[in-house]
Amino acid sequence: MSFIAIASPSAGAGTSLPEVGSVENDGFYPDIVLQDMRNNMRLDGTVTSPRLVQAIVAAVLHVNAELRDWKLLQIAAGFAGLAAVPADRVNRESVNIAHYRRAVYCWAKADLTEHYRDFDSTASSMSDKKMMEALDNAPEEQRRNAHWAIADIIGRPHVTVELI
Repeated sequence: MSFIAIASPSAGAGTSLPEVGSVENDGFYPDIVLQDMRNNMRLDGTVTSPRLVQAIVAAVLHVNAELRDWKLLQIAAGFAGLAAVPADRVNRESVNIAHYRRAVYCWAKADLTEHYRDFDSTASSMSDKKMMEALDNAPEEQRRNAHWAIADIIGRPHVTVELI
């Protein structure tokens, strides 16, 4: 038997409000809007707002560090922000912005999943063994997706190597 709790982000003392706010970035990369992260990564209120902010900050720090050399090259080339770097556009937005958000969202979700292993966000009826297997693989898959998004920004091919 498993228990699945679904909650809304709470403002405390029994009130539920939509997530408000964002994690301010360094000016080159876009800010990360908390509600967008929740919606895109299917996070409900079991992940508290302070915990979400902490995970996003850690993810932003990691992704920004991964992109540090590339960012310095772009600034040296005269681009003031990620949106100014020449790139294809999808949905009227630079694909680099989409890749950046994906990298941050995936890295943060990997961190959150590791901290909430006893929580099934899929609301599925998988067996306990399958559920634990999925939760065990989820952080690894999210980190892979983050690395691929970073690779897409800097123009590096995706490489997956596994030792047998």
